[in-house]
Amino acid sequence: MVKTEGFSEKEELIKHIVDNNFRILNLCHIPEDGKLKTLSFSAKDRNRVLEVLEYGERVDGSSLFSFIEPGKSDIYIIPRVEKFFVNSFASVPTLNVLCDYRDENGKPLDVAPANVLAKAERKLHESNRIVLKALAELEYYIIAKHENEIPFPGMPDKNYHESTPFTKLESLRNEALVALAEAGISTKYGHSEVGRIFDKGNTLIEQHEIEFKAQSLCDMAENVSIAKWILRNLSVKHGVSVSFIPKISLEHAGTGMHIHVCALKDGRNIIADSGGGLSSDALKMIGGVLEHAPSLAAFANSTPVSYLRFIARKESPMHICWASRNRLALIRIPLWWSFLKSESRDSCRETFEYRAPDAFANTYLLLAGIALTVEHGLRKGEETLKVARELQVEVGHDEPKGLKILPRSCFEAAANLEKDRILYETDDVFPKRLIDKTVEKLKAFNDKDLSKELASKPDGVLQSLLKEYMHHG
Repeated sequence: MVKTEGFSEKEELIKHIVDNNFRILNLCHIPEDGKLKTLSFSAKDRNRVLEVLEYGERVDGSSLFSFIEPGKSDIYIIPRVEKFFVNSFASVPTLNVLCDYRDENGKPLDVAPANVLAKAERKLHESNRIVLKALAELEYYIIAKHENEIPFPGMPDKNYHESTPFTKLESLRNEALVALAEAGISTKYGHSEVGRIFDKGNTLIEQHEIEFKAQSLCDMAENVSIAKWILRNLSVKHGVSVSFIPKISLEHAGTGMHIHVCALKDGRNIIADSGGGLSSDALKMIGGVLEHAPSLAAFANSTPVSYLRFIARKESPMHICWASRNRLALIRIPLWWSFLKSESRDSCRETFEYRAPDAFANTYLLLAGIALTVEHGLRKGEETLKVARELQVEVGHDEPKGLKILPRSCFEAAANLEKDRILYETDDVFPKRLIDKTVEKLKAFNDKDLSKELASKPDGVLQSLLKEYMHHG
């Protein structure tokens, strides 16, 4: 993202700050909750700016990570001088510089999500020479109040790729595409999504989506967090609200964050075989993800409201299976433009799509989990190849009897994470205390009987969850 060349040295970045009359320097970092955090400095004193860029600053780790005890909580944020972007929402000229987390010894902080993801990527590459790239489909709701009757009101849940005047908030989405480009984040496209709700209180809720271009896993996780920050700031500018909540109404379309995965080995995408079908390596990867899908839910679907999306289907997966095209499958194989031959060795047009995640996930930990399940699938070879073949469901056929389903609550996801924890903890990719705290947090939601509660009193349960989680993640 952002600047990747030309300002590798701190002195050059300072020159950039002076030449462009930036008055505030923000050190930005992304902790456990996935939101962009800010520590601000006056940029007037050149020596002070140099000191900040050289040393970073101490921060309270226990306020950023539940895995860190208050008694020994000091950690460092260290600027990455090649990663910066203009804060276009600030009242004075401001530059945001992204930071890494370091422990008291100056080493990468083991529980920091970005460092967990880096370890997962490294493990996969060392074992298979494979580099994963991912692209996320970031779906979100825009919520707007209207005093008067809306002209061209449109139809509920018929908003897919709709244009103005039938969609009202296209301009905000397009401004986001521009702002993302200016921050150096590459996108594929933006469009209105299926969901559209207009209630009697003159509240319009529209669903939109921004899809990114494939990036390294660490870059994609970072891009998702910055995109949320941009969308929220734009919503303030437009006098509306943005929410990434997975389900806003049981009767209407939910909001997910589908993840497309491609795998490069020696620079070539290996998802497709020479005949244009799925390669055996791709099937092994899919088998690995499917085998551990119940525990991966702990990172992909991290709040009780996440599971409302599965219970009330609407193109959301529930059964652990894969298929070509079928949007109810947990893993889907989208069209690949097979009729066109690509000359690019690293083309990421051939992907498989993991459809369970939602945007409340910590994207770093989610992608780290995907990388480890992919590594497991490749390492187990014939075993996970068999899993993939057994769990294929073709369009037009009934789902096989005995097909397992995803967890239906955070409590179930926690139990599965405990069962699979050795997969995540091996080689200390996920530190033990991170898994312990994740299990503890998921169980603390006390949502084991969520499905029963929804059946008996759906409105009360739903409204309570909506109020609590509307602006989570």
